[in-house]
Amino acid sequence: MDDNVNTPQGAVIAGEKEKDKLVENGKNKVPIECKYCSSRILNVGMSELVCTQYDLPTVDGDSKMVEKLTDFWCVNDIYTFENIGFSHTVGQTKYLACADCERGPYTVLK
Repeated sequence: MDDNVNTPQGAVIAGEKEKDKLVENGKNKVPIECKYCSSRILNVGMSELVCTQYDLPTVDGDSKMVEKLTDFWCVNDIYTFENIGFSHTVGQTKYLACADCERGPYTVLK
């Protein structure tokens, strides 16, 4: 399966110094974990950093409020994830959340 999955990391990468701590050869050099329960979402080296803008809905429930993100971890196969749950399709998008605590959204599947 060759799905394009964009995963926003827990915190926005702020500058080259922070990026060096997280990225090696374009891939994540640390595990990606849920920011709420620390469950592992991606293992080391399994995703590529992609810089593109996306408006991710906030968890507040207000459908008009979005968080503007620019740094994403991208995987080509949904089976790359260690621990992820999928929402119902909204428009043409599925939102992904931590399968343990069910919080998110963390990722976007298009």
